[in-house]
Amino acid sequence: MTQDQETQQVNAVTSNAGSSPVAGEDPSMSRILRRETHSSRAGASVIAAVLVIVLCAYALLEAGVRAIGQPPWIIDPTTAAERIIALPEGISPLLLGASGAVIAMVGLFFLLHAVLPGRRARHLLRDPRTAVVVDDEVLASALARRARTAANVTQEQVMVVVSRQLVVVNVRPTSGSRVSEESVLAAVQAELEDMSPVPMPAVRINVASSGVIGA
Repeated sequence: MTQDQETQQVNAVTSNAGSSPVAGEDPSMSRILRRETHSSRAGASVIAAVLVIVLCAYALLEAGVRAIGQPPWIIDPTTAAERIIALPEGISPLLLGASGAVIAMVGLFFLLHAVLPGRRARHLLRDPRTAVVVDDEVLASALARRARTAANVTQEQVMVVVSRQLVVVNVRPTSGSRVSEESVLAAVQAELEDMSPVPMPAVRINVASSGVIGA
């Protein structure tokens, strides 16, 4: 091995040691982390499968009854198809509207479960040793504590809402005292940098124009 090759190998080892895996970036943990940060689709899948099985079983039952020359169990498939084609004849507008609304809601339910990402209100925290998943409510509590310290107000005067991409800090100052929006913003951003949530949300500070009477 030449001296240049040895130097390249040492540099590669040093680079790998400095870039230790963080939460959400370790391939071996990605599947577990996704399960913890995304809602399961198993419930919707089971409901859809049961509905399809029930409809197929009913259609098979009616076809079998018709094949042996017996009267339909509920409704003859041919008669049902003719009534569907003839809609809206033979059915009251109220019942037709209610049935359409129910079918539309069921379809929307399955469509949203299929299209939306289904993320839970959780964030990943960067840690070189392990994977950390924390609820957004815990993040909001920590940020609210830091914000009220910077604003010098009580717990009831600060409300923090944490979403995936945004942190909204609402502060109601004490009457007669001024709250520095810049200092609160800097404190909250510093707390976020210390925790390093993934993804890193933006911060917005809202200071109310009217204050509250101090205790």
